[in-house]
Amino acid sequence: MGMTNYVEEKAWTEISVTVPTADIDAAGAIVNMVVPYGIYIEDYSALEEETMEIAHIDLIEEELLKKDRTHGIIHVYVNPEENPMESVAFISERLDACGIENEIKISDCKVEDWQNNWKQYFHPMPVGEKLLIRPIWENDYDAGDRKVLNIEPGLAFGTGSHPTTKLCLETLEKYVTDRTEVLDIGCGSGILSIACLLLGAKRAFGVDIDSLAVKTAKENAKENGYTKPEFDAVVGNLSDKVRGKFNLVVANIVADIIMEFNTQVGEFLTDDGIYITGGIIENREDEVLASFGANGFEVIERSEDNGWLVFALRKAK
Repeated sequence: MGMTNYVEEKAWTEISVTVPTADIDAAGAIVNMVVPYGIYIEDYSALEEETMEIAHIDLIEEELLKKDRTHGIIHVYVNPEENPMESVAFISERLDACGIENEIKISDCKVEDWQNNWKQYFHPMPVGEKLLIRPIWENDYDAGDRKVLNIEPGLAFGTGSHPTTKLCLETLEKYVTDRTEVLDIGCGSGILSIACLLLGAKRAFGVDIDSLAVKTAKENAKENGYTKPEFDAVVGNLSDKVRGKFNLVVANIVADIIMEFNTQVGEFLTDDGIYITGGIIENREDEVLASFGANGFEVIERSEDNGWLVFALRKAK
């Protein structure tokens, strides 16, 4: 138990994530990838043992003894300049993907009430040199000569405002051509697939274990004028649902899942294809790089923003 950072009241948004104590370490690692500057964990499952070990006393306040021993609470604090709704969607999606039971609250507001809060944080935003991300409720914008990507994120992760999503979009600009066929692993809101299509890709195929994400991705693609055969998405795992080869594979997820996918991606990537990975926090870089090398990939580009990393890779010669 402990606070890793001092947080100013009123300046930050608090997200509270309740999970079974057996999953507290795994859940904490996922949450800390979203907001790497500190989390506070309440875990009273070993209260008596820890108190005796640390303070050498066996008298504990009654209020503490009443605490739930079966669940822990992870508190994370989001900078006021960032979109807490995107962090919440990411946390929820990744905990569900790992099979971790969870309840998430934000500023005393339960998940069901978040949808209407998106609008105050999400506005038209230029990304890279060629795109402008536009929430569908915003009509006051000047795109200039940029391609407009219309999006309604709902509860699927991916509005373009998170550093890892922006880095992926900027990296995709460099590699997408009119011959590009995209596999989007963990497609979320569909933002990366849609961006590729707007940048001229021939087709994009998304896969996600979250049915809400797939539904949202299809709706967003349709909002931008893309349906089959240009875009499709399915619910399921990579190995179960994907067939064929793609000359661009993108995965904006988290380090652990990327390392798991590294063992499979090669069979879906053409020999001259590009593999773009995001969602990697800086302190996981060494082990992720080792995983790339062990699975036959070499890095051709590395990008960093606020502690988040995106890599462009190809099959090693």
